[in-house]
Amino acid sequence: MAAVSPVKPAPTICRSGFTRQASLWCPPAEKVAGNPRKVPANLPGVDPEIVAAAQQGDALALDRLIDELAPYVRRLCARIAPAAADDAAQEALLEIFRGLPSLRAPEAIITWVRSVTVRTATRLAHRHDVEIATEETLAGHPTASPEGLVDIDDALARLPLSQRVVLILRTREGLSEQEIATTLGIPAGTVKSRLHRARAAFREVWDS
Repeated sequence: MAAVSPVKPAPTICRSGFTRQASLWCPPAEKVAGNPRKVPANLPGVDPEIVAAAQQGDALALDRLIDELAPYVRRLCARIAPAAADDAAQEALLEIFRGLPSLRAPEAIITWVRSVTVRTATRLAHRHDVEIATEETLAGHPTASPEGLVDIDDALARLPLSQRVVLILRTREGLSEQEIATTLGIPAGTVKSRLHRARAAFREVWDS
């Protein structure tokens, strides 16, 4: 009577991608199930322990963390806000630096960094679009027709005084933000915020 070979039990797939019967690599469970999990290759591999150390004030850990995150942040900003990529990346990294101590889950660092970066880049991209459209309109109409001049003056007149002044100094007089700040005796940051609001308000009036 022929001997019957014992039936080997099916190998159990572990989360690590190895079988319990032998140290042979096998596909992860997601691939076996026909649903491979795609992980972007360009995401930085950040050690949660480095994140935790940076949160505790370790300067070396913080420097290393920023160095690891910066290329990803810059790359993402360049895609979302190509015309304002440098400013967007700088602001995003600053927000990351400021918000890092409040991050509750160090292992979720990439998700959080992505959220901060996308939000910042989107905001700056919108701001840049408004600035360009507004300045092109203001710069183009003075040589177009008298009607255009009247329309622009009417639109400017509808803006609040503080916004109208900084916008005229910037677009008609060609002053820099620092020069406007010196002229009006206010901080440059105030000029920047007023210009942002003035451009948005002008476009709203102009398009209405």
